[in-house]
Formats: sequence, C-alpha cells, structure tokens
Amino acid sequence: MNDHATASTPLGRRGGGPLLAIIRRIDRFAEISGWVVSWLVVPLIAIMVIEVISRYALRFPTPWTYDLTYMLTGTLFMLGAAYTLRRDGHIRTDFLYKSFPVRWQGLIDSIAYLFFFFPGIGIFMWFGWETFFDALRMGERSISPWNPPLYPYRAVIPLAGLFLLIQGVSEVLKSLHALFTGRWP
Repeated sequence: MNDHATASTPLGRRGGGPLLAIIRRIDRFAEISGWVVSWLVVPLIAIMVIEVISRYALRFPTPWTYDLTYMLTGTLFMLGAAYTLRRDGHIRTDFLYKSFPVRWQGLIDSIAYLFFFFPGIGIFMWFGWETFFDALRMGERSISPWNPPLYPYRAVIPLAGLFLLIQGVSEVLKSLHALFTGRWP
C-alpha cells in the first residue's frame, strides 16, 4: 500500500474528507438557489410582454411594470451573484494567474478571499441591512404612480450578501485544498 496516497493532510485523508463534503454542500446550495432565482426571468419576460402589448397595441401603458421590472432584474442579478461565483463567472484578470502552479493559485485565492472578499461582503451586508431596516422603519415607497413598498426589494441586498458569504466559504475551502494538495477539488 502506498503510504503517500493515504497520508492525512489538514483537509482530511488524501485532501478530501469532511471539508470536501462541506464544499459540495455549499456548492449544491449555490446551484439550487441559482436555479430557483433563474426562474425570475419568466415573470420578468411576461411583465415586459404585457407592457409592450399594453403600451403599443392597446395604447394603455401600465403604471406597475417599471417598478416590477427593475425589482425583478435587480433581484435576479443580486441573488444570482453567488451562483456566478460558484461557476467562476465573475470578471478576473488571470492572464498571469493561470500560468502559476495550483498551489500558488490556492495561496493567492486564499489571501484574496480572506483580506478582500470577506471584508467587502461584510461591509456590503452591513449597509444592506441598514438600508433594509431603514426602508422598513420609514415605510419607504417607490415614487412611481403605483407606489409599492421598497423594503422587500431592499431585503434582497443583505440576502445576496449572505449567499455570497456562504459561497465564499466554499471558495476559500477550495483554495486551501489547492494550496495543501496541489490540485483543485
């Protein structure tokens, strides 16, 4: 039996174990939440079709479609950010990064997540919660003729931060796995 193949690392046997299970669970959450959020496209398209028909065919614009389209679009993009992070879809300048060994990539990612990503998401969530609670406390409403309350839409901001924070944990664990084992999970 090869002793090296069964050696333990900080991440468990052969770099796997419980941390890879956590990564899989978090990634699954991002996949499911991304799939659920993607369905917001259906009502978004329906609302836009209703508005186009109502405005141009019937000459009767609707007062509520503007608010719903920006709220649904914003929700779709904000809550889809964790899924995009999971799929490595965010912008990255990696022309040098890709040429580095996997262990260096893991080190760079670990440092970047710990010193930039998590503090940034923390600030985003802090101000997001403040914005949400202020909108709820003041009964903030849109200035459109339909005048819907804005606190449900404002609640999406800290929720998106929470989703990103959760996925960020998975990404840090992946980068640590790469750092310690020399391969990406």
